[in-house]
Amino acid sequence: MALRLIEMVLGEKDGGHVLELLKEHKVLEHRQIRLPDGELLVRIWLEAEQVEEVLDFFDEPGGQGNRAVILPVVATLPRDEAEPAASDEKPPERISREELYEDIKDGARWTRAYMAMAVLSTIAAAVGLYQNSVAIIIGAMVIAPLLGPNVALALGTTLGDLPLLRRALLTALAGIAAATALSVIIGALWHVDPAWSEVASRSRVRLDDIAVALASGCAGALAFTMGLSPALIGVMVAVALLPPLVTFGLLLGGGHPAPAMGALSLFLLNLICVNLAGVATFVVQGIRPDSWWEKERAVKATRVAIGLWVGLLAGLGGMIFLLLRNGIMPQ
Repeated sequence: MALRLIEMVLGEKDGGHVLELLKEHKVLEHRQIRLPDGELLVRIWLEAEQVEEVLDFFDEPGGQGNRAVILPVVATLPRDEAEPAASDEKPPERISREELYEDIKDGARWTRAYMAMAVLSTIAAAVGLYQNSVAIIIGAMVIAPLLGPNVALALGTTLGDLPLLRRALLTALAGIAAATALSVIIGALWHVDPAWSEVASRSRVRLDDIAVALASGCAGALAFTMGLSPALIGVMVAVALLPPLVTFGLLLGGGHPAPAMGALSLFLLNLICVNLAGVATFVVQGIRPDSWWEKERAVKATRVAIGLWVGLLAGLGGMIFLLLRNGIMPQ
């Protein structure tokens, strides 16, 4: 059971409201410490799953509106063995919306470190494909920074947060553009054979690739919502995105447009599936804005995004079918 400690400073007159709130939510422990200036330091010890519903009270009209600090609880002494009372309205077992936002928002930022990791992972993936080495390709996926902007894109869509959505989209496009440009240059300098097994496997689309991309998007979103380390999950997202993108650049730079189209189709298909699965996972997990007007905007944004991703997926599937039928893309 993951625990959190909420701390906030309130006016003395608000102490009674807090007591009534905490009785309703059945938190594990609560303390009010009187400060010299007449204010109260409120400390609430509760389960991580309760944080969001408690904080929503303070953001509602008539709530306290003070800044709250959420701290993870590593351990407590003595140990708490009691199970909190069950509630039919208890949200899914996940961290709060506020914690989730703080964990994800940095992944949407364009930084020199992000671009450096994108360049380094592209070089490593290109070398792995050139040497037909699975080990080097896996190493490239470990350092690829592709999880952050894609999960941030899904979260921004789910919350209707346009600034986060815009930052995530620009960061993702910057990484994709850098990887594509660099791999095209490398492909023009090196001899690339489309028959190499690692290259050939990423220049055609198969049904199991769609399953991997959908699973990667779900796993990435779940890792964040459950407060798990997203490091290993990031490799799954990189599996779906980085190798086919670099393969596309290498083949295009090497003068092989037909298999390059296959690799590009695989990359676009995986990109759509990762983001579609991420949005769907956040919706199922009950990630919503805290105010009603933001909820309405978020619902519209989510519907538009899901419709857009599904439409793109259908359009891309039709294009792939035509390319395969006319022999333009290898089967």
